[in-house]
Amino acid sequence: MNLANLGKAGLLVAQNRLQTAGHNINNAATAGYSRQTVLAQTAGATPTSGGWIGRGVQAVSVQRSYDNFLQSQLTGSLTRGAALKTYGDQVSQINNLVADRTVGISPGIQKFFDSLDAVASAPADVAARQELIGQANSLAAQIRDANAFLDSQRNNVNTQIDTTVSQINSYLDRIQDMNRQITIAKATNPDQPPNDLLDQRDQLVSELGQLVDVQAYEQDDRVSLTIGNGQTVLGGDSVYHLEVHPSKADPSRMAVNYTTKDAAGNPVPIEMEDKRITGGKLGGLLTFRTDALDATQNDLGRVALGISIAINEQHKLGVDLAGTPGVDFFTVGTPKVIGNERNSAGAGTPTAAFVPGELSKITNQDYRVEFDGTNYKVTREPEGTALTPTITGTTLSFDGVEIDTAGMTPAAGDSWLIQPTRDVSAAMTVAITDPAHIAAAAPGAGTANGDNALDLAALRDKKVLGNGTMGMNEAYSKLVSTVAVKTQQNITAQKAQETLIAQNFSAQQAVSGVNTDEEYLNLMQYQDQYRAAARLIDAASTLFDTLLSLRG
Repeated sequence: MNLANLGKAGLLVAQNRLQTAGHNINNAATAGYSRQTVLAQTAGATPTSGGWIGRGVQAVSVQRSYDNFLQSQLTGSLTRGAALKTYGDQVSQINNLVADRTVGISPGIQKFFDSLDAVASAPADVAARQELIGQANSLAAQIRDANAFLDSQRNNVNTQIDTTVSQINSYLDRIQDMNRQITIAKATNPDQPPNDLLDQRDQLVSELGQLVDVQAYEQDDRVSLTIGNGQTVLGGDSVYHLEVHPSKADPSRMAVNYTTKDAAGNPVPIEMEDKRITGGKLGGLLTFRTDALDATQNDLGRVALGISIAINEQHKLGVDLAGTPGVDFFTVGTPKVIGNERNSAGAGTPTAAFVPGELSKITNQDYRVEFDGTNYKVTREPEGTALTPTITGTTLSFDGVEIDTAGMTPAAGDSWLIQPTRDVSAAMTVAITDPAHIAAAAPGAGTANGDNALDLAALRDKKVLGNGTMGMNEAYSKLVSTVAVKTQQNITAQKAQETLIAQNFSAQQAVSGVNTDEEYLNLMQYQDQYRAAARLIDAASTLFDTLLSLRG
């Protein structure tokens, strides 16, 4: 190789390095960009009698600084962080609702029982009786308002689930498009990696991970993605979009469905269990719904039941100012029964009610009743505990609830969801409007007697819930403390996760990040190399001119 060619080779390599350094500097703040470096090697040497004479330098490839392990660690920590943040954003709203102990349900319960004490002290006082009805209405309204807020939050979660799934599908389409672009790029230049395209795909996968936990597998220059228990959402050249539909077991809950294809190639949605979807915003929403929203609404319903049923049972033992036996003081809902959409045509729906005298057995759980072809099986949800119900004829009793299956002809596999306490607070109202109808007296004791009002007021401290472990106010206080603990645990977990994300990002950037100061120094070095290579060409030209002058 002559001197001019040596200079030309040096110029080309220096130019590639300058351009790559400039590319690095321009993308120093680009999310997901990995620093690139020109790999060069000697162009070899020519044998001569005086030894091997070098032929200069040549660029081999442009390599990105990338570590798959560090990238996976960062993506995983971001996925977990997104789930915690979403959960925290939601649970904090419930915490704000119940945290103020100066207003709301807790003081409402106290004021209601204070007004009962006042009636017990002055049974014939119409003003005291009217105050009792007013405080009862206020308490019932506060419970209904709290339940309405939780219903609104449930609808908002459903909306966010639908929106998030749409975003996930958009990312799947974009990643599939990147797969195609990378395949084309590799086919065009088989020996060189399309670094920028690879970075863009990795960034899309990372961003997708902040919406839902995904597992990525690379094969033949393509990335395949799975979620849940290995359900494929991107495989080969096919995208299997997620869908959102009302749950077959509970239409009030929007459920995520993955899709497969039938024999004709048409997409078939299959409902996924909430617990199978973890990480990212979607996982945070589903975890919040099951872990916090369902539990809180069920706890609130149990408080409403405790107040209503206990007061009603005692109120019926007294008589009003006219000597008439007491009636229900409050009205409240009954257990909700939801038949699975997949049930057979003749399955029917059982009727459900609370077992009289078994208020303390009522839990904050839902129940799944399934017919196996011979018997009914009962399982607590979401904890998954199998129960052995008490069977009397066509009636099954468990945890203070009874269902009657008379007239039903179910098939094996038919199931029903029983929600004993969900939304009963939505139906809680005061049944008595006339102060004279308050049954404050014991039967036969006269209108000035307040013995039954005393017994009603004594329910303030009676352990009527939780198998005799909690009073009404204690049950609500437990609801408040449970939400507070979940909120604080989330705050602590978020802080720890943010630290982990920062550590993982720092480790990843130490390998892949662009140090602009270093790139500036490289620019000066590459400029020197460029000038030196140019001098080689200049020297070759001078020598050539010298040879021509000698010939002349």
